Amino acid sequence: MAIGFHVPQDEYGCFSNFSRHGFEADGRYWPTAEHYFQAQKFAGTEHEERIRRAATPALAKEMGRDWRLPLRSDWDSVKDDVMRRAVLRKFETHADIREILLATGDEEIVERSPSDYYWGCGAEGVGRNMLGKILMETRALLRSRG
Repeated sequence: MAIGFHVPQDEYGCFSNFSRHGFEADGRYWPTAEHYFQAQKFAGTEHEERIRRAATPALAKEMGRDWRLPLRSDWDSVKDDVMRRAVLRKFETHADIREILLATGDEEIVERSPSDYYWGCGAEGVGRNMLGKILMETRALLRSRG
C-alpha cells in the first residue's frame, strides 16, 4: 500500500513542496521547497530573488513557469538534483516532519498529482513520480545517518 500525498492539507501533506516548512540554503532562507525549486530555474538573476520573496508557494510556481523569463540552459539536467537539495534541506531542518518521513518505513511514497506526470503519478497513475522517489531517497539517506 503506497503512501500518497498531493496538497499540504493531506495526511502526509508535509511531503508537499507547498508545505510551510522553510529552510536555509545557499545563504538565504526559503519559505517552502517550491520557492527554492522554482527560483533555481533562474539562479544568479534578479528573478531568483523575486521568486524567493513570492507571497505563496503557488505564486512562486506561477512565476517559475513564466515562459517569458530566461530559463537557465542546464535546467533539464540539474532539476532533479535541485529537487533533491530542497527536499533534503527541508527534512534536515524540521525534526517533526523528518520523524513522519522516517515513520513511513519502506512504504512507497507517491505524489498523487493528477496533472503532473514527471514529479507525480498523473491521473492514470503511470507518471514518473520523481518527487515520491526523491522523498524515498531522502528517507534512506536520513535513516543511514542515524
